[in-house]
Amino acid sequence: MARTVDELSPQALELLGEYHLATLSSLRADGTPHVVAVGFTFDAETGTARVITFDGSQKVRNIERGRYAALTHVVGPRWLTLEGPARIRREPEQVRDAERRYGDRYRQPKPNPQRVVIEVDVTRAMGSADMFDAAVER
Repeated sequence: MARTVDELSPQALELLGEYHLATLSSLRADGTPHVVAVGFTFDAETGTARVITFDGSQKVRNIERGRYAALTHVVGPRWLTLEGPARIRREPEQVRDAERRYGDRYRQPKPNPQRVVIEVDVTRAMGSADMFDAAVER
């Protein structure tokens, strides 16, 4: 059953702040999945996930074409997938903000003049039972 970010449990929000890598899934031009390991950040207030990467990468090309992505954490028996419409942000202020957020969760990224941000407006969440608040009405 698909859920929204409003239903995420405190355990899910904790997981989303810990140092764990994830996978980013998007679709290639031929429709096959492209799945890569990434670090990402999540803003619970806006429901936005962000991945920093370099312009022209396969994931950027996929997002520009397909406009949709999924991010998945798997940590032992816990797992969480966040998915939704995606876009590429190239504005310097958006890139700096994403770099700051990434540095807060992981480590300060090395300078990269080719850096862009993949932003995912999370509209669907799936995961293990403890990732969702049982008190939320369904």
